[in-house]
Amino acid sequence: MKIKLLITLALLSITHVFAGTPVKTYEQRSWSADNGNGTYTNPLFYDEFSDPDIIRVGNDYYLAGTTMHTVPGIVILHSTDLVNWKFASYCFDEFDDLSSEFRLENGKDVYGQGIWAPCIRYHKGKFYVFSNINGHGLQAYIADNIKGPWKHVKVEGDIYDLSVLFDDNGKIYAIHKYGNVTCTELKPDLSGPVEGTSRVIIKEGNAMGEGHHVYKINGMYYIISADYSPMGRMQCARSKSIYGPYETCVISARESFGYGTAWTTGNVGLGGKIPEDGYKFTQNRANVDKLGPATIHQGGIVQAADGSWWGVSMQDFNAVGRTTCLSPVTWVDGWPYFGLEKNLGRSPRTWFKPNNSNPTPHAPYERCDDFNGDKLKPVWQWNHNPVKGKWALDKKKGVLRLHCMPANQFMKAKNTLTQRAMGPISMATVTLDASHLKKGDNAGLGILNAPYVTLGVVKGDKKLSMRWYDQNTNNEIVDNVDAKKIWLRVWGDYDKSQVRFSYSTDGYNWKMIGDTTIVSYQMRTFQGARYALYSFNTAMVNGGYADFDNFIVDEPLADRSKNIPLGKSITINNIAIGNLMYAMPHGMMHDAAPFSKNAKSNQAKFTVIDKGNGKINLKCADGRFVMITGQGLSGDVRFTDDANKAEDFVWQDMLNGEFMLLSMTTQKYVYKHPVDGSPYAADCQGPDANRKNGCVFTWQVAE
Repeated sequence: MKIKLLITLALLSITHVFAGTPVKTYEQRSWSADNGNGTYTNPLFYDEFSDPDIIRVGNDYYLAGTTMHTVPGIVILHSTDLVNWKFASYCFDEFDDLSSEFRLENGKDVYGQGIWAPCIRYHKGKFYVFSNINGHGLQAYIADNIKGPWKHVKVEGDIYDLSVLFDDNGKIYAIHKYGNVTCTELKPDLSGPVEGTSRVIIKEGNAMGEGHHVYKINGMYYIISADYSPMGRMQCARSKSIYGPYETCVISARESFGYGTAWTTGNVGLGGKIPEDGYKFTQNRANVDKLGPATIHQGGIVQAADGSWWGVSMQDFNAVGRTTCLSPVTWVDGWPYFGLEKNLGRSPRTWFKPNNSNPTPHAPYERCDDFNGDKLKPVWQWNHNPVKGKWALDKKKGVLRLHCMPANQFMKAKNTLTQRAMGPISMATVTLDASHLKKGDNAGLGILNAPYVTLGVVKGDKKLSMRWYDQNTNNEIVDNVDAKKIWLRVWGDYDKSQVRFSYSTDGYNWKMIGDTTIVSYQMRTFQGARYALYSFNTAMVNGGYADFDNFIVDEPLADRSKNIPLGKSITINNIAIGNLMYAMPHGMMHDAAPFSKNAKSNQAKFTVIDKGNGKINLKCADGRFVMITGQGLSGDVRFTDDANKAEDFVWQDMLNGEFMLLSMTTQKYVYKHPVDGSPYAADCQGPDANRKNGCVFTWQVAE
């Protein structure tokens, strides 16, 4: 189905990245949650990290995540502060099963399946990772060191989507399955279940879900689960016995940080055939008013070395897929609620880092690659198992060589090298030497998705041409080119689920090609959008080869150092009502219509005062400070001449000039009801999906 989009403004905003923008060769800055001022801003990673599970060993934290059909498989990251993470290892290099679906052979594939929902544990000096491979059962990976090597053990039995507890009674329990939560004891050698031990411990109908995480804390058994129906949330069960009875409650709900449901592909799913070119896709539009699975849900908890508790949870995050967020955990009446004591169940987007470590802010990967190393950087993953001898880093210094093997379309191409697309906005550029392509070869840069989009160099009988193809609309554009060295580029606004391609024959002057296309989240690959370097031969023979060099990722919004206007005099606009914050002479915060006398007065101008460690005060241009009184009810956002009574706020960076103000007194957000005309309050739990419930603002330097 061809989708007509109103994209004129979007195109105007991105034109500059194509015209006269040279390729950069220096190391690029990548998203880090660390703000460098003692706070962090979610998500931890602005790329996909789904089904997170976390442990602490001493002062070190380890996070394991799903990798589906891509290899190396099951990624593990390491941190000393829960905010800054580095790559630690993969559990395996390739799927070691000889089945053809892992190699994209005989029309079979493992898109959207493969290995998923890992559980990471540490017990008596060894690391354990448990995870399922669809159709091939439960696997365990065991190592003495988090960097490996990892020993692979096949675990028999019908156990999936599990969490594991090494209990202090010496027994090993697996908590698994959806709906009817089941407990099964595992044999000490992990070869399979202890016969006769499997039983349902929480019956369907108790609001539990899937993706379980089991813990024993102060003698109590806790099971944290996720559910997606009717929308994403986290719930917890607890009992004095592993076998129950359990009581349950919700511990996190409605937290999406102001994001609604994304564009999705409605008529492709797990299994089935790879959609052929020309397939009629059904695209479901993004719904900014609905939460759906955009809320933080599946994940686990961990206790920091300082005694504080923290939760990690995934969130369906537009075109980048499922990413991971960090939440403070507050224990109330024996329940581990995500959120703050006075705002349980809702997590701040920006909050204070744990105090056990203060490393320099950094991203988990180096995303740019000049291919000068003797092995691929860990950010790269192959789409299915690669074919040995058909790719190389050592044939030409500083070049990735991909041979063109038979395939009638992109998603069936072997040896496609991928990495996760970076949000919220990023641009990936790569250099391609097409000198050695043969007839029928197609090599280039793509967005791996269902539907996919590609920009490649195609070799005809004698000439080369550029071919842009959008599988969603089945549209293509072909340009003739004379050069054999070509630069390819894709720009993406992944919060808006859209991408745009361009190319250059000199590395400086760029030509846009094709339309701005929608990149929808879908369950055929069950991953977010991925950059992909590919080569294949549509004549269904072994062709030539393509040499790729200088893969560069630019992330213009990764630098958030100027997102807070510290020391500046600003006006604050409430995006729900379009009016400015206004300090009433009566002593309360209200609003003023744009261009009104009040809006132009000093009472509508505020200086942002840096209090250090991520806290700010607001000072009105008339000399008064904003303070919060009482419970922060409507009318309790007031003003004082005493700087010592000024309210400490944590500025919540919502990106693109949008923000919220989290009151340290109420642990809730400053807001004004968008309809009823009441003055400002500081008792809002958090933003709605559309950000129009009165707690999200924009700022502008005051004139």
